[in-house]
Amino acid sequence: MTAIEKIEGKLDKEIASFFKASKIDIHSKQNITYESFLEDKMLIIFAIRTGIPYSLFDLIQDYTPLSVNDWANVLDISTKSLQRYKTSPERHFKPIHSEKIIEMSEVTKVGLDVFGNIEKLKLWLNTPSYALGNLKPIELLKDSYGKEMVISELNRINHGIFV
Repeated sequence: MTAIEKIEGKLDKEIASFFKASKIDIHSKQNITYESFLEDKMLIIFAIRTGIPYSLFDLIQDYTPLSVNDWANVLDISTKSLQRYKTSPERHFKPIHSEKIIEMSEVTKVGLDVFGNIEKLKLWLNTPSYALGNLKPIELLKDSYGKEMVISELNRINHGIFV
């Protein structure tokens, strides 16, 4: 079992726990996995509005190729604020931050589907791309439009369409 598979197993348990503890009425609440969560827009909306708990963010942080500084930049908060969240694990992120956390999960999922491992994805994210205006893909992840451009480029790579 790879490190990513171990983290995915933990993510499955944490997502199931998050929705089990919630008061939302979901028919298949007990069968929610991390992957099924990322595919269900209604679950994502609920999670954003509820706020991602630090315990889930901590696992997502381990799953993604982003450093603590990258996360602080994407979430537009200081690394010190991230540390404060860590000291109170029951605390939930604000909806605006929760949305960014989920967006980075989506980028990571697509990137892993394309590149097969986290190191190749990390290299691609940190290499300027002609198709993205000679910017590093990671530089575009701060806003939703940039995230969509990055995912679109990953999909083009996956389908063999190179610029």
